[in-house]
Amino acid sequence: MSLPFRVTAKFGRFQHNAAEKPKRYPNRMQTHAPEPLDTRIVAAALSAPERFSIGLLDSCESTSTLLLDRAQQGAPSGSVVVCERQTAGRGRRGRSWLSAPGDSLTFSLLWRFPEGTPPPAGLSLAVGVAAARALEGMGAAGVRLKWPNDILAGGAKLGGILIETLTSGGRHVAVIGIGLNVRLPPHIASAVDVAAGALDGVMPFSPSRNLLLAGLLDGLAVMLDEFARSGFAGLIEEWLARHAHAGQRVTILAEGTAPIDGRCAGVDADGALLLETATGLRRIVSGEVSLRPQ
Repeated sequence: MSLPFRVTAKFGRFQHNAAEKPKRYPNRMQTHAPEPLDTRIVAAALSAPERFSIGLLDSCESTSTLLLDRAQQGAPSGSVVVCERQTAGRGRRGRSWLSAPGDSLTFSLLWRFPEGTPPPAGLSLAVGVAAARALEGMGAAGVRLKWPNDILAGGAKLGGILIETLTSGGRHVAVIGIGLNVRLPPHIASAVDVAAGALDGVMPFSPSRNLLLAGLLDGLAVMLDEFARSGFAGLIEEWLARHAHAGQRVTILAEGTAPIDGRCAGVDADGALLLETATGLRRIVSGEVSLRPQ
């Protein structure tokens, strides 16, 4: 069924000033029902709808788990699953991902890289760049990226990224999971152990989730084309411009090893964190580690 009108959305790219303080907007009281997700509106707003096949579910265990299974069964590149309620949503290190129906956007994208493309090192950081571009283009202020996979503003977590990869037919395949808080209900804010934020607190308006999904998918397609050509090396400067802890002292935690203290000195072309420590420059790969500011 076709829509009687075409929704258009233009997502420009803002000049980024790393020293700029995020503009804060008071949390809005929700006086109407949450906007329902509608794949027709998303498709109409996409710049290249033919690159995506979007499936909408009311409930599932995990969009990424579902797409991993479909990838092994031959699902095409560009397959998207967006879900209102994840009963077993996953973050890094086996953590649960909490979301509220109508107040968040959680989806996963399956992407098959061209044959001959090297392993997608640094992909989680590249996805962060794509997400930041899209959010800034919709008016989000002060978006920052925490190594390796968090999206922040004003020190609060707006969302997270989960990358899972496999090989199929000699090609590298990625399932890219993204979760964003559009609004932040009190029961979610009180249930997490980090400072949580939401897009309606850093944007001049509470964004349409349909247009937000379209903007993120368009941005991911552009970035993934760039990534296939030049890897994360071609995006590293954009990531560094948004680095939430640039030059700051942090502690790296990993199970079974002693904490590592040091000062963030950037990242390399593979997405590894460069840490200045008392014993010299250390290269920290994402794996099963977490970063804590001091």
